[in-house]
Amino acid sequence: MIEHKNIALLIDADNSPAPAIQTILSELARYGTVNIRRAYGNWASTNLKGWTGVLQDHAIQPIQQFDLTKGKNATDIAMTIDAMDLLYTRQIDAFCLVTSDCDFAPLATRILSDGKKVIGFGERKAPEAFVNACSTFLYLDDETERPDARRKPKELRGDSKLMNLIRDAIAATGDDDGWASLSRIGSHISNQASFDPRNYGYSRLSDLVDAIGLFELRRNADNHIEVRNAKKKG
Repeated sequence: MIEHKNIALLIDADNSPAPAIQTILSELARYGTVNIRRAYGNWASTNLKGWTGVLQDHAIQPIQQFDLTKGKNATDIAMTIDAMDLLYTRQIDAFCLVTSDCDFAPLATRILSDGKKVIGFGERKAPEAFVNACSTFLYLDDETERPDARRKPKELRGDSKLMNLIRDAIAATGDDDGWASLSRIGSHISNQASFDPRNYGYSRLSDLVDAIGLFELRRNADNHIEVRNAKKKG
C-alpha cells in the first residue's frame, strides 16, 4: 500500500550501480513520491560514466564532489550534510540512502532518531552495521527474481539470525495456541531489524516462512494467514 510520503533520494554514485536506478525508483514508489533526487560523486571521473547516462532520464540532480585526497573522496561528507539540512528544513517523511559504504550507518541512525524512515539500497558488500541501521534494506546485486537465486530450505534453516527473528516474533505475538498473525510477525521483525524477504529470494514473507519447512501456516476466518511452530511428530 502506498503511504504517499515525501521521500529524499540521496545516491552515493561512487559506491552504487547505475543499472539499478529503475529498481530503486520502482521500490520507492510503494512508499510515496520522490521529491528530491540527488547523486553525489566526482562527475569528471570516468568511473561514473554509467551514471551520467541515467541522470537526465530520471530527473536526478548531479552534485559535484572533487576527490580531496588520493583514494578518498568527499561524497559521504556532502551527502551527510545535505541529509541533515533536509532533515531540519524540509518536510521529508523518508530518506533513501543508496550506498554500500559503512560511513553512512551513523547518518541512518540519526535520521531514525527523528522518527523518519530510512530505506537503504546497496550491494552485498555493504557492511552489516549500515544494513541494520536502516528501517529496510534491499540488496541490488541479488537478482532475487531468478528461481536459482532463492535460498534453499536447508540454507534458510541454518540462518540463525533469520530463524531467531521469526521464532521470537511468533512467541511475542502468538495466542495461547501458538498461532500468530503473519502481518504482526512482519511488523514485529521490522521494528527490530532491517528485514525484507526478497533478500532471501522470496517475494512474500509467507513464501519465505513456508519454504523454511518448520512452521505451520493456515488461513483464519478472516482469510488472514497465521503461523506457528510446527509440532514435532511422534
